[in-house]
Amino acid sequence: MCGIFGYYGRRDATPILVEGLRRLEYRGYDSSGIAVKNNGINIYKKSGKVERLSEMITTEVEGTIGIAHTRWATHGEANDINAHPHLSFDGKVAIVHNGIIENFREVRRNLTQKGVELNSETDSEVLAQLIALELAKGSKPIVAVRRILKRIHGTWGLCAVFSDHDQIIVARNGSPLVIGKGTDETFISSDPHALMEHTQEVYFLEDGDLAEIDHTGFKITRMSGQLSSTEVTVLEEEWGEVELGEYPHFMIKEIHEQAEALRQCIAGRTRHKQGTVKLGGLKLTPAEMRAIPHVRLIGCGTSLHACQIGQIAIEELARVPAVAHVASEFRYNNSVINPKAIHLAVSQSGETADTLSAVKEIQLKGGSVWGIINVVASSIARQCGMGVYIHSGPEQAVASTKAFSNMAASLILFAIQMGRTRSFSAERGRELIDNLHTIPGQIEKYLANPGPIAEAVDAVIGAKSVLFLGRGVSAPVAREGALKLMEIAYIPCMAYPAGEMKHGPIALLEKGSPVVVIAPNDKLKYKTLSNIQECKARGAKIILIHEEGDDELAEEADISIAVPKSEGLLSPLLTVIPTQLIAYQAALKLGHDVDRPRNLAKSVTVE
Repeated sequence: MCGIFGYYGRRDATPILVEGLRRLEYRGYDSSGIAVKNNGINIYKKSGKVERLSEMITTEVEGTIGIAHTRWATHGEANDINAHPHLSFDGKVAIVHNGIIENFREVRRNLTQKGVELNSETDSEVLAQLIALELAKGSKPIVAVRRILKRIHGTWGLCAVFSDHDQIIVARNGSPLVIGKGTDETFISSDPHALMEHTQEVYFLEDGDLAEIDHTGFKITRMSGQLSSTEVTVLEEEWGEVELGEYPHFMIKEIHEQAEALRQCIAGRTRHKQGTVKLGGLKLTPAEMRAIPHVRLIGCGTSLHACQIGQIAIEELARVPAVAHVASEFRYNNSVINPKAIHLAVSQSGETADTLSAVKEIQLKGGSVWGIINVVASSIARQCGMGVYIHSGPEQAVASTKAFSNMAASLILFAIQMGRTRSFSAERGRELIDNLHTIPGQIEKYLANPGPIAEAVDAVIGAKSVLFLGRGVSAPVAREGALKLMEIAYIPCMAYPAGEMKHGPIALLEKGSPVVVIAPNDKLKYKTLSNIQECKARGAKIILIHEEGDDELAEEADISIAVPKSEGLLSPLLTVIPTQLIAYQAALKLGHDVDRPRNLAKSVTVE
């Protein structure tokens, strides 16, 4: 979940490293640091955001070889000592590391018995010490790294620099690393978008790859010493520089980008005359889709909520059993895999460790997995080899907004394509497609006049907790709304299918308790209305998100937020937006960092 950046070339490394960390800060911002080789290894590191590190480096640090890290803490609190890079006992090796070393306690004991003093609480520090001990035996850097990794259990994206060698050694196992090829210089990053300023030619390391980087370029090998099959990838322009423009924060910028992002997601994929959709990356014929016995959707957090919308859409449109699974549990439940079924792995970053582990488990048991991914050539995309890119473009804010909408839309597109092979007519398909194409314009219309969001914010910011309710396809929207408010405003929230509220959560309601209800004008409207009445009878304050013109529902609300009318299955693409705005404005009013909320990171690359 941390960010790594490295440089080997002809320019001063320090400004390149610091700027690389700024671009990676959304991956972790508990602390940051750099290590630059120059008559030894110079290390600068500081707890807090990259800006604090930049202020610390007040003098010019010479050196054209260096590595850098921005941290999301796993082992050891977020302080200066636990910040990366970590230096070996003899000062000859510095490392930065993403991932978790599972047997670090055993390794620390062994090092202590050998008289090696460990300075930090981290699991990562042992790597620097082990490499230094191997070098002391006369091993070359690549040999030393290869040997110690064979004794380590866990995951790593590892970079090491050396006081006595003009090299950077890089290794990957379960945590992403990318090498960028420049002109007489080489770049390393844990995220490809951070390389776009420097090069579009990149090499995505595979698990088990190691790379030697020196003045001649780089050489990628396997743990066995054989050459890797990793090939060059040319990055797409859309993953270049991302600017705030007229917006104060990335989150509000990305909320407003949802309309255009959705257009990009839909573009070229609908076939109006046939009333169907063509998702070419699925590589499935109509006959193959008709033979699918069930669909399993796998995701975490926001992606899981998109999966839950997809589950409902698939069962509704294709009449095929579908289940949404929590990825972090799936791998360990020893699930029964049907090789004829379709499995959809949903992830914005394409690097989510829990989802990637689930993909590998399914494949190990003979199943096939398709990715629903935003980042081209990400680990999940490459592991699956087939699927659908959601085309949201870069999403910088930690709290996902436009990626949620596009993941949900992509799954609805899949449901339409699958449904047309089975259960509904071309006329129904054309109706859905027409309605889907109107959603971006409706998003723009709503954002131009979002309603009494400020009133909703005043209702939630002083509450002990906030309850979110919805039925059917709105239940996942309620969960997503609750997640957003917790993520960036730090307000305790619960989300339930509205019918479940009376089976426990109603006990928490008291006079003035805010309840956010998602209630489009669909077949479950009157059921939801009954649940609203149950809340009102306990004195709750109802914040209602409903369709324009639905006065019957609106009059039941204390605060009424109307969104444009839409097809029932498509309503989440509209009803989720007020919940995003409530979370954003609540966080602002409470003085929180909207784009970089505490304890979180964008790409969750550890289990």
